[in-house]
Amino acid sequence: MTNAEAYVALNLLPGMGPVRVKRLLEAFQSPQMILASSSDSLQRVEGIGRELAETISHWENKVDLAHELNQIKKLGVTLVTLADADYPENLRNLYDPPLVLYVKGRFEAKDKKALSLIGSRSATYYGREMARKMGFQLTYAGFTVVSGLARGIDTASHEGALAAKGRTIAVLGCGIDQVYPPENRLLSEKIAESGAVISEFPIGTKPDRQTFPIRNRIVSGLGMGLVVIEAAKNSGALITARMALDQGRQVFAMPGRVDVPHSRGCHALIKQGAKLVESAEDVCADFEFFLPTPASEASPSPSDLSLEEQKIYEMLDQEPKPIDEIIENCGLPVATVSSTLLRLEVKKLAKSLPGKLFVKK
Repeated sequence: MTNAEAYVALNLLPGMGPVRVKRLLEAFQSPQMILASSSDSLQRVEGIGRELAETISHWENKVDLAHELNQIKKLGVTLVTLADADYPENLRNLYDPPLVLYVKGRFEAKDKKALSLIGSRSATYYGREMARKMGFQLTYAGFTVVSGLARGIDTASHEGALAAKGRTIAVLGCGIDQVYPPENRLLSEKIAESGAVISEFPIGTKPDRQTFPIRNRIVSGLGMGLVVIEAAKNSGALITARMALDQGRQVFAMPGRVDVPHSRGCHALIKQGAKLVESAEDVCADFEFFLPTPASEASPSPSDLSLEEQKIYEMLDQEPKPIDEIIENCGLPVATVSSTLLRLEVKKLAKSLPGKLFVKK
């Protein structure tokens, strides 16, 4: 039995969880040794009672590992376990890291530089547009965008990241074959082509009230920071924000209209110390040391810039120029201009001033 197969078996067992397996690994060194151990020896580990010890020692009577492995192969799913080198570093350091991740797509080393975007499922038009813009701009700036593929803010965040042709990771609150909501199946396929769709739940697991809160620790844990774009006062997004704080992540919140219920959760977070953000620039400022800087800030080589970056860079000078003038003269879409200016700021080639004015650095 391989490491991966042993982790899948442990993940299938009822009553098991990341924390218990973590303790068992400290005692038995490998998942295979855990499954091969006697009930008596298993009970010597803290948190492992007689019933659970019997379940583990007789695991072959409790789960159908062969069927699960066949389903994984049939679906073209990749397994990533705690023992693998490509297991996400941001998750590995959690108190309760998932034992195994079912993956469609792939992880990349640069996914360590990720930010999580969450918010209301019943988002307003304003919230969805802000999420698309934030997802687009953060991805364009070089971050991987993480969200939960739910309706509303999650969907818009993924869409924005895909529009920027960057990486985005969707974390499911169900088995990887049970995409929820069903209308996001096509979106999940697009995400898997250039990023990853992941789940810690076995094949066939249906979404319910228990699976989503479990899923949310992965959404917050994968990112270096968490941005709440729109959330009601009792929204699950606020619970995820607390998880992020417990995980040592920076929490950001976007304000909204004071007379709209969907704004109250974000406003409450801001009152409690979350950083108020109005744009991707505000988020990038906290992670500036993760962003690339050009070798020469004064004289950038045209080969270092995309065509859009070069075009807009050449329009800037030492006199402040309003963004409306840049948009009018460059002939590019508003979203492209906004994102390109952010990219130039990240590269230390442009600077934004109050009043949406921009100068060349």
